[in-house]
Amino acid sequence: MLVVMKNDATEAQVQAIIREIENMGYRGVPMPGALRTAVCIIGNQGPVDESRLLVMEGVKETIRVTKPYKLVSRETHPESRAIAVGDIKIGGGKPVIMAGPCAVESEEQALTIAHLVKKAGAQVFRGGAFKPRTSPYSFQGLGEEGLKILAKVRQETGLLIVTEATDHTNIELVEQYADIIQIGARNMHNYSLLRRAGHSSKPVLLKRSFAATIEELLMSAEYISSEGNNQVILCERGIRTFSDNTRNTLDLSAIPSIKESSPLPIIVDPSHAAGKRDYVISLSKGAIAVGADGLLVEVHHDPAHALSDGMQSLYPEQFGELMKEINTLIK
Repeated sequence: MLVVMKNDATEAQVQAIIREIENMGYRGVPMPGALRTAVCIIGNQGPVDESRLLVMEGVKETIRVTKPYKLVSRETHPESRAIAVGDIKIGGGKPVIMAGPCAVESEEQALTIAHLVKKAGAQVFRGGAFKPRTSPYSFQGLGEEGLKILAKVRQETGLLIVTEATDHTNIELVEQYADIIQIGARNMHNYSLLRRAGHSSKPVLLKRSFAATIEELLMSAEYISSEGNNQVILCERGIRTFSDNTRNTLDLSAIPSIKESSPLPIIVDPSHAAGKRDYVISLSKGAIAVGADGLLVEVHHDPAHALSDGMQSLYPEQFGELMKEINTLIK
């Protein structure tokens, strides 16, 4: 439920509403708007007795929210949200391109790729320092040493950094080094990690699980927002279907569907969807065409010897071609 305040409602009246909501056993989250403030009630499992709120000073009306997710719904936030990171904004403008290797393997490897993607037009460098892998015997990342390499990439190239936090043992480290904290598809349902990310001051890139519905993705975003962090960027990276011609099936319909339901920006990871580099450019163009706010693309200067996901990583010249085609699409 939303408690909509009058135009001339004072801050004291807004705080009184929040206290009354807490007395009712719920939480009240103020949402200042251009003309008036609304207070969103969260934590209720059923109908709220609005009569206690309607009689209070400064209240204009109450509005019932039909979606199970409230803080990330257009019912409560009708205007699209842009997430500011450094000197860029993700959402509502030119698509933001994040590019780099699946995993940070060495300082030389990371810096080589970073300079190449920066020259082609990327604004954010992606690279995993912690890598959750299907096999326990696969390369798991360099850990904090990888984060230090990412910090050097930012210092030397000016690119912002997005990298994944995989659990409570490393999210604090990731916060120290990254500009954007990534929560991977495997952790979309890791609710304790989502709540912890909700206490971060950094934007969170939340990937859709390979078997999650749109509502489940938005409910995971709600976990983060409910703890106070509204800087959530969604990522469609393909879902598991009966088709086996690609690693996953990229759900392009998720982009307009999410934009209809939620104000959050959404980007697309065509690399993990395809699993094959030759499909990445086509899927990227499709994502931009249906309104994606950006791309998360894997690029490697020597994919044949990559320690992770070499088959789906673009060669630098392919990434350059992708950037040219994207610029043609958005002109």
